[in-house]
Amino acid sequence: MKYCMYLIVALCFPITVFCQDITGLWKGTMVNDSTKQMLEYEIVISKEKGKLIGYSHTWFVINEKKYYGIKKINVRIAKDGKIVLQDDKLIENNYPISPYKDVLQLNVLDITDIGADKTLDGIFVTNRTKKYKELTGLINLKKANLYSQSDLMQFLQKNSTDFYLAVVK
Repeated sequence: MKYCMYLIVALCFPITVFCQDITGLWKGTMVNDSTKQMLEYEIVISKEKGKLIGYSHTWFVINEKKYYGIKKINVRIAKDGKIVLQDDKLIENNYPISPYKDVLQLNVLDITDIGADKTLDGIFVTNRTKKYKELTGLINLKKANLYSQSDLMQFLQKNSTDFYLAVVK
């Protein structure tokens, strides 16, 4: 009887999540829980040799000046279907001070399909270091089709042509 109950629970779990294509450009926002600041955020995910890879682009404003950071990110799909993105390395920025190298961001997102729109929604958290407390917040991204209107895609086109072509195809 115990085994039947496990089988019923397993059959009720949505299997379609595991088959979703998450490659492409995703644009939206991230909101910092402590400051309530809303930041522009976009990611691009590609699949190369069966492995998911990605880049992220974040903007923020300090004293009316806009700053950005572009990071390479590790991408994986967890057993429960969640999309897990973790910072790999910062590859370009215009920050007013040198960034602290040990701060990494982890995003845990759910994919939803509402009509023609696909969204990635979930949480982000940064790790605590000796110098900084962890940050938490929410991320909301929509799948985007206009690659030409993406600062991240323009950066990748200039600096990493192979990645750009892998996404567009």
